[in-house]
Amino acid sequence: MQGFAAVDFELARQVLQRGIAALYLIAFVSTLNQFRPLTGERGLLPAPDLLAWAAGSAARARMLRPTLFRRIRYTDRRLVALCVAGIVIAAALVLGLPQLTVPWAPMGCFLALWFGYLSITSIGQTFYGFGWEMLLVEAGLLAAFLGSGDQPPPAVVIVLFWWLLFRLEFGAGMIKIRGGREWRDLTALTYHHETQPMPGPFSRRAHLLPRWFHRVEVVGNHFAQLVVPFFLFAPILSLWVPGSAPVIVGDVAAAIVIVTQLWLVATGNFAWLNWATIVLAFAAVGIPGATGAASAPPWTIDGLTLPWLVVTCAAGAGFAVLSWPALRNLFARRQLMNASFNRWQIGNAYGAFGTVTKERIEYIVEGTIDEDPDAAEWHEYGFKGKPGEPRRLPPQIAPYHLRLDWLMWFLPLGAPLDEWFTTFLLRLLEADPPTLRLLRTDPFGGERPRWVRVVTYRYRFATRAQHRADGVRWVRDRRRVLVRPVRLPG
Repeated sequence: MQGFAAVDFELARQVLQRGIAALYLIAFVSTLNQFRPLTGERGLLPAPDLLAWAAGSAARARMLRPTLFRRIRYTDRRLVALCVAGIVIAAALVLGLPQLTVPWAPMGCFLALWFGYLSITSIGQTFYGFGWEMLLVEAGLLAAFLGSGDQPPPAVVIVLFWWLLFRLEFGAGMIKIRGGREWRDLTALTYHHETQPMPGPFSRRAHLLPRWFHRVEVVGNHFAQLVVPFFLFAPILSLWVPGSAPVIVGDVAAAIVIVTQLWLVATGNFAWLNWATIVLAFAAVGIPGATGAASAPPWTIDGLTLPWLVVTCAAGAGFAVLSWPALRNLFARRQLMNASFNRWQIGNAYGAFGTVTKERIEYIVEGTIDEDPDAAEWHEYGFKGKPGEPRRLPPQIAPYHLRLDWLMWFLPLGAPLDEWFTTFLLRLLEADPPTLRLLRTDPFGGERPRWVRVVTYRYRFATRAQHRADGVRWVRDRRRVLVRPVRLPG
């Protein structure tokens, strides 16, 4: 680093800008494909109903986070327009086109992505209630202040990215240490590969690895999340200590984070959470002696124009103030997980899997065209990501996010059936085309079933012998009928 300019971190800026933009592109594509049947005008949890509720009183309005749709009435067509605009802007940033101009151009693009996606998450309700949604929102706002190629990256913004990554990793580590006993006795990953929300193609193989390996996994996780994050800040020392060693320490810390996240990518489907962490880790990758292109007009300090320096320093001060609650939360006895302390979702608390479920229960939705449900032949609806048919290899979905499949994983965890699930069953009885497009298979080819029901099964990964004998990836045993057969009235 060199004063106000992070001259060693041009590669970091390139990866951050293009990587975060790529994640926004995926997020807007996911929203374009799924928002309308989930929370659109006729969705499972209609966003217009939420907006109408919030408009009922000033107190309710304050509970709703900022969204474009408070000023402009929500319609599905406007949602599509917002997604298309987000996809175009994100694609331009991935290609690096706005970054070829003055820093205000990428700033405007990232601010548009940030507020556009914040507008969506604010009305997405439970389908957008994931930690990686607020992570993307916060990262997008930070990326707005990275500048363009005519000036070096601002040091304050690079440091803020380290702080974001620190909260993400150290927060997750503290949640685990304070959470279930399985993280302390090193048995958590004996279960996790099998019981995680959406296993991937390699998850079964990972689950079948020896127990000693799973213990090593947990130890490695604790090291990567509780120790390594502190070394992300080592490059700050280069401001006062000559030589490249502090930068190299940051590079090693970043490499450890990246390697551990790639293992999670290989063994699960956590939407863009792991990929976002990998992108953020590049913020700590410095190349000693490297410099970005720096113009030399009047009123420049360390290669940064005075107006841009004032804006980035002001943004840094604002982020520091808004991050204070998250800092206290990291060391609080009752640590919050994936919590926002302000309406703009800046300076959030992150974390995941404080406890690991020991048993996998799946809700299997079935339908029939027979008149008598007691003597009927039932057929299973197939989901795109979540386990169903025992022979099917779990697919690789991430960094794409299948929101319906993820919510299905939460249902068996003890809470009453959510309102959206009842509506989902109704849409199946109606053979609603947008809802059916969220699924992998409709056993009735678009025709209406007479009845639907929900049956619970316990799922376990097949052993190597079971897979060789029957070709199955899962072994399942039926538990009970959770929702007895229902049909449309009349």
